[in-house]
Amino acid sequence: MAEARGGNAKVQNPFWFGGSASCMAACVTHPLDLSGFIESRSRNVKLQAQNQAQHRGLVETCSKTYSENGLKGFYRGLSASLVRQATYSTIRFAIYEELKVRYGPDGHWYTLLMVAAGSGFLGSLAGNFADILNVRMQNDTALPVSERKGYRNVFHGVSRMTHKEGIGSLTRGWGPNCTRGAAQTVGQLVSYDILKRCLEERTDLGEGLPTQLEASFLAGLIAVTITNPIDVIKTRVMSSPESQNVLQHIRNDLRKEGFKWMVKGWLPSFMRIGP
Repeated sequence: MAEARGGNAKVQNPFWFGGSASCMAACVTHPLDLSGFIESRSRNVKLQAQNQAQHRGLVETCSKTYSENGLKGFYRGLSASLVRQATYSTIRFAIYEELKVRYGPDGHWYTLLMVAAGSGFLGSLAGNFADILNVRMQNDTALPVSERKGYRNVFHGVSRMTHKEGIGSLTRGWGPNCTRGAAQTVGQLVSYDILKRCLEERTDLGEGLPTQLEASFLAGLIAVTITNPIDVIKTRVMSSPESQNVLQHIRNDLRKEGFKWMVKGWLPSFMRIGP
């Protein structure tokens, strides 16, 4: 900090800035994420969890959610979403930024790639339980009444899951979830850093908000394209009442939908992540 005051170094943000910013963003985007209208992980849960026979369009999904639960229905699962961001995003941003500083901001792209993949993997592992609850709580109203979980909040969900399904249920889908987290962190953070550097060096934009916005938008495009197939599988593994591994889900999806499942929900995902 003394060096920063002297102008010889930049002030380093606290490690929890990334997680807190992600929580604030989740409060805004959660209703859009829930309806599948605009999003991420995650995540377009309602659209991605549906099979071909159950498919409903975006407008119908929003309309059904509103007619059944009113405006509060769009915030179903918010507590799980916030806990997920507080764990997953805080850890991945903190580790990535810390290691990036140690290796230097102008490090090679493959160094940034490995750092981002590792931080995304660890963040997803820590937030896996919250991701499962987020998926289940968001998808609850799309299920028949007899199959609904009825979790009131993330803590009630953890209690119900561990009591009925055992402590191991909190790790369900950790493989595709951690793979997705690693891929998304690479797609978002590494792409952002590289694109921002290129824009600063090769355009007249310089360093500032326009450059940050353009780099962020392009990084979102890359991240969504890379992670969408993984996101679909992760969502279906976590929301499925049956114990199937990733390969079984992929075989079933290929048999029922061909390769179309890989881009299912891409547009809503980008419309949420891009802005």
